Amino acid sequence: MELIWLEDFVALAETGNFSRAAENRHVTQPAFSRRVRALEDWVGAPLFDRATPGVTLTAAGQQFRTGADELIRRIIQLRRESREAGGQEAATLRFAATHALSFTFFPQWMRDLEAGTNMGPIRLISDSMQACEELMMHGEAQFLLCHHHAAAPSRFGAQFRSAVVGQDALAPFSAPDADGKPRWSLIDGAEEVPYLAYSDESGLGRIVEAQRFADRIQGLRTVFSARLAASLMTMAREGRGVAWLPVSLVETEVALGRLVRAGGVDLEIPVDIRVFRPITRQSPAAEAFWSELAGR
Repeated sequence: MELIWLEDFVALAETGNFSRAAENRHVTQPAFSRRVRALEDWVGAPLFDRATPGVTLTAAGQQFRTGADELIRRIIQLRRESREAGGQEAATLRFAATHALSFTFFPQWMRDLEAGTNMGPIRLISDSMQACEELMMHGEAQFLLCHHHAAAPSRFGAQFRSAVVGQDALAPFSAPDADGKPRWSLIDGAEEVPYLAYSDESGLGRIVEAQRFADRIQGLRTVFSARLAASLMTMAREGRGVAWLPVSLVETEVALGRLVRAGGVDLEIPVDIRVFRPITRQSPAAEAFWSELAGR
């Protein structure tokens, strides 16, 4: 059995489509199909029902799914810890962080933590929420720093736990007009307001989508989408529409008068800043960091 077979299994279970899963795994569909079949031969039972529209898990596949993510994570972790023990790799803390927090929150947070303890080498990978989740699920990162709201869907279930390390909020912002009022306002009931939305990869997009503002606010029309809050902030600053942005991200723009609130407090979304980790024991350096975090 090969690790790539497990990773292929997870990719197909998540997409339910051979061609899309093969594309995500950067392999041709025939080669991907052969690897999936090889895993099924190793297990000794069909894992996928190919007769239904879209590929679905069989009963055996559902059972195998319960441990596949954890097995992938543990294999990668074991390899890395063995390399650390053998002196082939430094005992580095590996963080994944969503783009907005990697710029606004992570640097000061690290300075505060390092003031009380020697944390050693740190590696930060900044990406979309979807990509950061992949890193965590596959054991490529030990911790994930992200915005979190209870109403938004997450891939992290009972195999992960988290701690709140800060607070933020998402609020609608627009460029100001000549009088300093929002060029696009959600307060005065404008007939049509251009909406700058997050794409599917964005965790902030999941949070905003869960509030169903597009249904609640008449005239809100999507004209642009992107996965990064920084991209939406730039478009909003240029007067292209309204975007729900992290308050922590736009503090400077607001202070300089380049962005103003486009809605009232009823349209603000309070969010936690959380650190996620697997529940399974990690490297000594990672566990020492978590203990330091828990003691604050």
